[in-house]
Amino acid sequence: MLVSRSHLSRSYCRSAFLRAFSNTATPSPICNLSRVAHGVALNRLYRLPCLDIRARVCLRTFSSCNARWNSPGNTKAAKPPESAQSIQATTAKTSPREQRRKDWMVVQKLMENVWPKNDWSTRGRVILGFALLISAKVLNVQVPQLFKHIIDVLNIDVGTQSTVWVVAGSLILGYGAARVGATLFGELLSAVFANIGQRAIRKVARETFEHLLNLDLKFHLSRQTGGLTRAIDRGTKGIAFMLQAILFRIVPTAFEISMVCGILSYKFGWDFAAITLTTLAAYTWFTVRTTSWRTQFRRDANKADNKAAAVGIDSLINYEAVKHFNNEKYEVTQYDKYLKQYENSSVKITTSLAYLNSGQNIIFSTALTTTMFLAAQGVLNGTMTVGDLVMANQLIFQLSLPLNFLGSIYREIRQNLLDMEALFNLQTENVPVKDKPGARPLALKGGSIRFENVTFGYHPDRPIFRNLSFTVPAGRKVAIVGPSGSGKSTVFRVLFRFYDPWSGRILIGDQDIQDIQSESLRRSVGVVPQDTPLFHSDIMHNIRYGRLDATDEEVKAAAMKASVHSTIMSLPDGYKTTVGERGLMISGGEKQRLAIARVLLKNPPILFFDEATSALDAQTESEIMRSINNILLDSARTSIFIAHRLRTIVEADLIIVLKDGQVVEQGTHEELLRSGGLYHDMWLQQALDSSPETTSLSQP
Repeated sequence: MLVSRSHLSRSYCRSAFLRAFSNTATPSPICNLSRVAHGVALNRLYRLPCLDIRARVCLRTFSSCNARWNSPGNTKAAKPPESAQSIQATTAKTSPREQRRKDWMVVQKLMENVWPKNDWSTRGRVILGFALLISAKVLNVQVPQLFKHIIDVLNIDVGTQSTVWVVAGSLILGYGAARVGATLFGELLSAVFANIGQRAIRKVARETFEHLLNLDLKFHLSRQTGGLTRAIDRGTKGIAFMLQAILFRIVPTAFEISMVCGILSYKFGWDFAAITLTTLAAYTWFTVRTTSWRTQFRRDANKADNKAAAVGIDSLINYEAVKHFNNEKYEVTQYDKYLKQYENSSVKITTSLAYLNSGQNIIFSTALTTTMFLAAQGVLNGTMTVGDLVMANQLIFQLSLPLNFLGSIYREIRQNLLDMEALFNLQTENVPVKDKPGARPLALKGGSIRFENVTFGYHPDRPIFRNLSFTVPAGRKVAIVGPSGSGKSTVFRVLFRFYDPWSGRILIGDQDIQDIQSESLRRSVGVVPQDTPLFHSDIMHNIRYGRLDATDEEVKAAAMKASVHSTIMSLPDGYKTTVGERGLMISGGEKQRLAIARVLLKNPPILFFDEATSALDAQTESEIMRSINNILLDSARTSIFIAHRLRTIVEADLIIVLKDGQVVEQGTHEELLRSGGLYHDMWLQQALDSSPETTSLSQP
């Protein structure tokens, strides 16, 4: 039955995933991928029972970027510093001792959020909560003692019946009051700690999300969003569970066990307490050993779960590519491979649980039977009353519920510690690009940009730049061109401090960018990328994202400058029109105009266009370039164009030609054509590849 359930779940997920690719018989959102395809597809995947993805944190800010890898040349390059090495975490197996150390560090990190420094409001709640906890458990252990007295009072000569009922009635009322009080204090404890738990979850989730946004581009390019969101989702749920486990299970149970052992030892002798302690030791040892053995099954299941989520999301996001190459069966096979791994691990988890539960019940039942035997012997010997027998039975039996909880909680603790470890590891992921102590804001004077002997690469043995040097004059329009892989887009990535160079300097207005605040630097640079990232919101918000405090009038003014206002107003909902996830519901030209409007609203002194029109048709490209040139005429800005189509940068004041990470020539369009170098060859090649009319432009 266990195998069939897991197998049915896997079969359902596999068939649902296949239907996401095969639903083409009738018009549906999944077919209209040019608009909203992967958003709908993701929602389908989120609803699969084996992929319970509740975390909707949008971490795809960098997911569409592609790292530019280049083959190393013969030129010697400086060795990258340690920070340039890969920060990808390894998943090597750890020893039990090392795992316990990691678990303790996770618990310490969690407790920092429960007992925060200088937050006496939260600390006061914690103190009140523990007072309620102690009160609840003291009343809880009083219940068996009151029950004992009731039985002893009733077990006397009937001749004193009136007195018996007075005493017994009082004890019964006390018995009821103790049970009500224990329950009431327990519920008050839950109410007091509710705010503490939710605040801790919110704080950790916010800090993790903020840290992820501060990590460098390399981290986001090397991680799959599906696996990342799963780690965050499970980690935050793990925090909630751990707080519940520690505050409402482990601490109360430990306190109750201590009181029970003390009462048994005081009332009935050391042998009863010894049985209880031996039982607890055996129960704990068996649970810990068995659960440690089962932990690897849970770890394997989590790993397969992450991979299944990542493969599924990646496939559905790239739905069109899957259809273009008829690779539906391949994607389903890959998806099912990890579902099968998850199925196998889940079956092992469930079957090993039966072994664990059986062993726990045998240990506890043996202890309870032994205690009852000793108590019955005491009653026969006259050293104990019937009430004492009932009291001993109830005290020990009362431990069965928290002990059973502890057994299941320990299993869950092992799982949630692993999940929280993954979450906290994200927080400790090193941020390689940091501001120096005492870094100052950028004091922009003119806006000239200078690269001085810059060496950089994405891999230690594959440098992109080799002592790269060039100057972008302030207030001028400069284009950077070159063959694919020459490092054009990498210029922006190091200028924007997504990465720091291995050696050399980058200066803006005679200020080394590593000596200034990154926030100040990025505030001074506006970017129009090739693939404009838009949020699943309305047009007004997407333009306002350039400056969040801008008014509606300022947003519309920026749209007018970008020549997109009339297009927006022609839409049924105008500026309230939703663009769809990543802007899939509007055309490429409209997306680029919105990107330009967003940058204009930001109003930076330095503009960077990273092949902003390379994916557009010739007419749309011409219109957008006309808008950009008009904008640059309105105010003198330092502007850099990364271009593939050379016809878009013929009016540039300076053209810098890169090859193999070095400047091979620079000058104006006419000067470079006359020199007959690489630019001349590239121009001729593009002219031959274009229309006959364009071929005539091959002469200066």
